[in-house]
Amino acid sequence: MATEKRVTTATLAEYKRAGKPITMLTAYDYPTARRLDAAGVECLLVGDSLAMVVQGRANTLSATLEQMIYHAEMVGRAAERALVIVDLPFPEAQLSIERTVESAARILKETNCQAVKLEGGSEQAGRIAALVQAGIPVMAHVGLRPQYVHVHGGYRVQRNAQRLLFDAAAAADAGAFAVLVECVTVDVARQITEQLEVPTIGIGAGPHVDGQVLVTHDILGMTSGYLPRFAKVYASVGDQIQAAAAAYCDDVRSRRYPGPEHGFS
Repeated sequence: MATEKRVTTATLAEYKRAGKPITMLTAYDYPTARRLDAAGVECLLVGDSLAMVVQGRANTLSATLEQMIYHAEMVGRAAERALVIVDLPFPEAQLSIERTVESAARILKETNCQAVKLEGGSEQAGRIAALVQAGIPVMAHVGLRPQYVHVHGGYRVQRNAQRLLFDAAAAADAGAFAVLVECVTVDVARQITEQLEVPTIGIGAGPHVDGQVLVTHDILGMTSGYLPRFAKVYASVGDQIQAAAAAYCDDVRSRRYPGPEHGFS
């Protein structure tokens, strides 16, 4: 895949016009990003979900800008083809617009990533426009917004179709190159996709969107017990890791490892 043309925001626009589905997965480290990039995934998301998936937190709110830059630098260095998008963590997109632009600029300057994602729609239009004006590509995020989990009262399907359509349109009109749509009904996701000229990326939004994103740990069976209804498990890597570690412990305790072939004379 390293010899293939780099995926850009323009590539995603071409995919939408051609009706070609877009693939997107999360990545938080160098070896995983290399594998996903080699598999042909168009977009890698360095999500603030790392707070939950990597750090074991209850929600995404504890992820810091420094942590996002740390993980994004590894992913950006690994990806030779995929477009790498980095979440603006809480509260970098909720403070002043100047603070948001400065934080997003740091991400692009200090990593090899190409875009940022921020949560919000119509209320973030001015912020999106300022970022784009500063030369920073933006993916918007409407529907369920994990950074607003306490406002939403938990992780709930968002059903206010009028508000969702308005938010998505406002984000696109402000200059967002794509809109991530999370946990909305299938019909609303379809309406948003038909309404927008920019691509939509769904997660828990059904099939009538321009692309799909999932958390890589979920598709690999690396969860800590909870699996969202919309996720699909493609491998049981977690079980394999646990089995391999148990076999190693057994070999060491029974003195089968190391053997003669593992030593030096």
